[in-house]
Amino acid sequence: MIAHMPYSDSAHDLCAINDWRTIAPAAQDLRYAGWGSRISYSRKVFIPLTKLCRDVCHYCTFAQAPRSVTEPFLSIEQAVAIAQAGLAAGCKEALFTLGDKPELRYPAAVRALEMLGHESTISYLAEVAAAVRAETGLLPHFNPGVLTREDFALLRPVGPSAGIMLESASDRLCERGGPHFGSPDKRPAARLESIAAAGAECVPLTTGILIGIGETRAERVDALLAIRSLHAEYGHIQEVIIQNFRAKADTRMATAPEPSQEELCWTIAAARLILGSEMSIQAPPNLCPGDPIELIEAGINDWGGISPVTPDHVNPEAAWPHLGDLAAHTRRAGHDLVERLTVYPAYVQAADRWIAPALRGAVMRMSDAGGWARTGGWSPGMVEAINADDLADTMPSLVPQPSARRTISRIVERAFAGTALDESEIATLFEARGPDFALVTEAANAMRHDLVGDTVSYVVTRNINYTNICLYKCGFCAFSKGKTHEALRGKPYLIDGAEIGRRTAEAWMRGATEICMQGGIHPSFDGQVYLDALAAARKPEPRIHVHAFSPLEVSHGAHTLGLSIGDFLQEMKRQGLGSLPGTAAEILDDEVRALICPDKLTTDEWLEVIASAHKVGLNTTSTIMFGHTERYEHWARHLMRLRALQDQTGGITEFVPLPFVHMEAPMYRKGLARKGPTLREAILMHAVARLAFGKLIPNIQVSWVKLGPDQARRCLDAGANDMGGTLMDESISRAAGAEHGQEFDAPQMEALIHSAGRTARQRTTLYDDVPARSLVDAA
Repeated sequence: MIAHMPYSDSAHDLCAINDWRTIAPAAQDLRYAGWGSRISYSRKVFIPLTKLCRDVCHYCTFAQAPRSVTEPFLSIEQAVAIAQAGLAAGCKEALFTLGDKPELRYPAAVRALEMLGHESTISYLAEVAAAVRAETGLLPHFNPGVLTREDFALLRPVGPSAGIMLESASDRLCERGGPHFGSPDKRPAARLESIAAAGAECVPLTTGILIGIGETRAERVDALLAIRSLHAEYGHIQEVIIQNFRAKADTRMATAPEPSQEELCWTIAAARLILGSEMSIQAPPNLCPGDPIELIEAGINDWGGISPVTPDHVNPEAAWPHLGDLAAHTRRAGHDLVERLTVYPAYVQAADRWIAPALRGAVMRMSDAGGWARTGGWSPGMVEAINADDLADTMPSLVPQPSARRTISRIVERAFAGTALDESEIATLFEARGPDFALVTEAANAMRHDLVGDTVSYVVTRNINYTNICLYKCGFCAFSKGKTHEALRGKPYLIDGAEIGRRTAEAWMRGATEICMQGGIHPSFDGQVYLDALAAARKPEPRIHVHAFSPLEVSHGAHTLGLSIGDFLQEMKRQGLGSLPGTAAEILDDEVRALICPDKLTTDEWLEVIASAHKVGLNTTSTIMFGHTERYEHWARHLMRLRALQDQTGGITEFVPLPFVHMEAPMYRKGLARKGPTLREAILMHAVARLAFGKLIPNIQVSWVKLGPDQARRCLDAGANDMGGTLMDESISRAAGAEHGQEFDAPQMEALIHSAGRTARQRTTLYDDVPARSLVDAA
């Protein structure tokens, strides 16, 4: 990291630079390279489990003697009550702050712990944290002082992260007259050993330095280098706090001078240059002695934990800023305020290593695809769930873009120039927030206007899901059943050919131009069953378009008849198949498919079926099922693979984003998936797809079943131009828990389109105009 420093190969040379603004540009470049325009914070509730402490730091008012407290420890009930107040205020983190090993100093602490059934403060902390998580779902973060490997191992299953401030690497401050004299746990060697123990136990850790307590700049640099060295060894330090000393009455350092804003900013900039672009660097905004914007200019990317409920018990004289004010400060600096979890995104996305198995489901459910905190109440398939956080996340104003936003602007310009965006560029677009979100969605809407105009199309169709019995065990699917499995919605069923024909005839009589047939892979099915289903559908009304069979069904049918994919598709075409739905794509990346559908088609096999269909003259749609276990780079790879296929064959008529509906999905119920995409991510999928595909795939469809009519309408302003089908018997999304019904008839569809200020057009499956039908036919 030190190689990024433009001044010298020695970090200590920074000490001679008086004006922090001299090194700020380099610090800003590093910060932007690692964190973009995001400035993060964690919404927390502060739980002071005990204020007893065996240390006597000369600047601290948090630590108290037994005579000064009513009870040595909070009860479990008291801690849970504090956490419940935090939950009600939207907090996701329960920050446990407490004195260091009070039982080693105070007999009162020993007696209190004995009455609570514990021998140590850490043991009791683990019990209380488990209760808080069980009762509230908040994620515990621990600040209990110096810990051993055994302590970290005890706490790891009940809280995903911990913190221990190094404060200083100077033994001099522990000598008589120093601020840490008489505080054995403040010895640098003890704290460095504890930081290393966290790394050995794979605990994501917060650490940092306290400036202005008598240390020199060189000693600050020594501390930062020690932190960098431990992180290089273990990779576990997720953030470094640069905290400025605040003098407090009734302490030995009550009259000590506080560090200036200039000194604070110098230390932040030096930390950024020493620790590099990927390290999160934090400065508490409530302790800032000047303009908070300067902290951003110096190189921070995080404000730390902010509580809407509890005070800063360590610095009670310094009130937390209101989140609205903090957002305003952040915007004033040209950045976006982004909520995070107590675990940073890189550790969320590497949960197998960094998060205990018992906590992975909770962390996943509280995060988005980028590893940031999931904001808002909306999930796909839910009705009446939009809240203020959803609106704040998806309705920013499009303001002039400061230079810090140059990356998003440059990517959008490349898309408009017809350049094929690469994986990194597409993934970056999915990270868009605030004004960047507005920029991406407005650009997609403009491209939609240029390519397909202002008309929004839809098709009158009927879904015929002929069986929900399936051999496959896809983790996301609540529709498919075993022969007797009824744990999820609905009973197993199988529709015969006569019923397929009856439903087809009824659909035609109700004005449908298409039926869409799909189902599970029934253990008794072979390819002839699919051919017979086509014949059954075509018999009562040959004029209806049959849009049927996923690539998985096609592959299964071909294999069971001993035919090649191409030959089987030719036979299906002769039997009346008009086109294929590009479903079963899920995420076209085998890393993800191994997790969610390991026995299904591989990415290459799926692409082969679609390409073969195009080769025999059958058009297909294309889809993505997103918002479960995957990340933005997987979305990008999926779009790129579809784009490459379309560039070769030209047979894809539309792209359909299908947000994961989590409520009844098996892998969500097992704690193995997120709650679908956030509203921001769902809207962005339509916008980014428009920019990534350009003119290659001109039609972007929105699923009203999964998003609901109101959010579907918003996607029409973010690049989408098609509302899909009116359906009639939608059952797959409803089986997963979607609440938006099973039919949205043509008058409703056109009313929604008109409410968006657009012109409605009924289309055929292949996007032609619907031919006029006689009154008898349309009756």
